[in-house]
Amino acid sequence: MIVILTKDIKGTGKAGEVIKVSDGYARNMLIPKGLAREATQGNVRSLEKQKAIAEEKREEQKAAAIAQAEELKTITLHIPSKGGENGKLFGSITSKDIAEALEWQENIHVDRKKIDMDGPIKQAGVTTVTVKLFPEVAAKLKVKVTV
Repeated sequence: MIVILTKDIKGTGKAGEVIKVSDGYARNMLIPKGLAREATQGNVRSLEKQKAIAEEKREEQKAAAIAQAEELKTITLHIPSKGGENGKLFGSITSKDIAEALEWQENIHVDRKKIDMDGPIKQAGVTTVTVKLFPEVAAKLKVKVTV
């Protein structure tokens, strides 16, 4: 029997795949538990429409991420901090601090988990951090820490 998987099943396939399984496995396990549905012409067309809509939405999100990346490239974020001699900071600047400053100063919301840093900033000066906005889209953001 040919079925369309509605959820990922370990050892069988991922959601949205059209696979061939034995009749008993489909009738007794997959379909009653809602893990799959029979691959009729209507169901296959519906799956294709859903995939097209998902792809279109993904392209829109990617375009928005590219636009935001272009905007981030032009920004130099200023973060004041307390520090001692030679520009060494008391404490450090983390991705959370950068995300908060970006939202406060530029009104741009970026999740702190998307900010990629080698480690916390412990020295005053200009540092470049990477902001991963989408799987293929990343932007360099300049962060200027002043004492």
